[in-house]
Amino acid sequence: MLDVTDLDAYYGLSHILFGVCLRASRGEVVALLGRNGAGKSTTLKAIMGLVPPARGRVIFRGEDITGRPPHVICRKGIGFVPEDRRIFPDLTVWENLEVGRSAEGNGERRWTAERAFELFPALKELARRRGDSLSGGEQQMLAIARTLMGNPDLLLLDEPSEGLAPLVLRTMAEHILRLKLAGITILLSEQNLHFATRVSDRAYILEKGRIQYEGSMGDLGKSREVLRRYLMV
Repeated sequence: MLDVTDLDAYYGLSHILFGVCLRASRGEVVALLGRNGAGKSTTLKAIMGLVPPARGRVIFRGEDITGRPPHVICRKGIGFVPEDRRIFPDLTVWENLEVGRSAEGNGERRWTAERAFELFPALKELARRRGDSLSGGEQQMLAIARTLMGNPDLLLLDEPSEGLAPLVLRTMAEHILRLKLAGITILLSEQNLHFATRVSDRAYILEKGRIQYEGSMGDLGKSREVLRRYLMV
């Protein structure tokens, strides 16, 4: 589904990513872990075309999409949920979903507001509420649901657990697992190891813009030295 090879990226003159390589197979949930500032968000943005890669390749479903404009990458089947969610505060939940709706896709791949409400029942009760009146957890659900309305095959989630209460986190984990069962491939950046362990099949660890670890979540949980070196504060 996704194959990233030797990816370098800059912010201005600052070199952020150094030869990042990662992959995600169809229906897999892959976690990109690391401390704050490790380069996780930049990796997702480089895949999405929001940060132009300086070197390397991004292959999606066998097609080279390296450096393509974000709207083109979106139409290819990749959806991006940013860390700050960026819902439209003056629009209702329903209107936010309509903004994200795409005519592409059919059958089981086609997302509608009704299908989004099945995944996130809490949003159905809030359909006429404005975005700025929602809680943090509700806004996160809306941000994901709005992205799903574009019918993505690959979902990039940037820090989905950020700022969420423990009860909401459990609910969010259940939603991500349901998306996996629906066949959607997910690449998520996370600092919350416990949350990532609940939902992910494999993990990569970034440290100062370089991949330092790759393996299954089960193997990572047993690697105390890796956890201590790259994830503990």
